[in-house]
Formats: sequence, C-alpha cells, structure tokens
Amino acid sequence: MKHRIAAVPLFAALVLSGVASADTLLVERVQEENQATLPARGQTMAQVEASYGAPAQKLEAEGGQKRQWPTINRWVYPSFTVYFEKTKVIDAVANKASAEEVGPKPPIR
Repeated sequence: MKHRIAAVPLFAALVLSGVASADTLLVERVQEENQATLPARGQTMAQVEASYGAPAQKLEAEGGQKRQWPTINRWVYPSFTVYFEKTKVIDAVANKASAEEVGPKPPIR
C-alpha cells in the first residue's frame, strides 16, 4: 500500500510536466531566435524601412497629448512589431508564431 501512495504524487508530477511542455512559450522561442534580426534601438523610421521594407501595417500613433508624453508609433511586420518614440526605435518585439503559442495578452482598447 505504501508504494501506491508514493506513486500517486509521482504520477501526477509526470502528467503535469507533460502538459506544461506541450505549450510553446513566446519568450522561449524569442530567446532561441537570433536577436540580430530585429531593428536596433535608436534606428530611425527611414533606416528600419530601408532594412526591412514597408511594414504590413502602420498602427495609429498613441500619446503626445502633453509634452512629457511622447508620441509612440507602431509598425507591424509579419514576425515582429517595432515601437518608435517619435521617429526612433525604442523596442522591437517578436509576434506570436501561432495561436497556440503562449505569450502576452493583446492591449486593452
């Protein structure tokens, strides 16, 4: 009987570890990919467009209501999104590869 009781937590741990490993995390995929493929911080909009071509979508600018709130522009490419403060890159973020990939929730509008 002692062996059965000890086996239950072990079996549960094995089952749960199998479920967790089935998901692909966006963070893990990005860490595996080469970061050199994303635009570098400080590049201008013109430099990004010259290197990567025209974006698939240019989202509406946000912010800029006050001087201390800079305008943030977002350009969406098939595999990443670039964030600009005015005209300079402040960040580039990999997009989800599929709907099954676990990553950040979309922004609230």
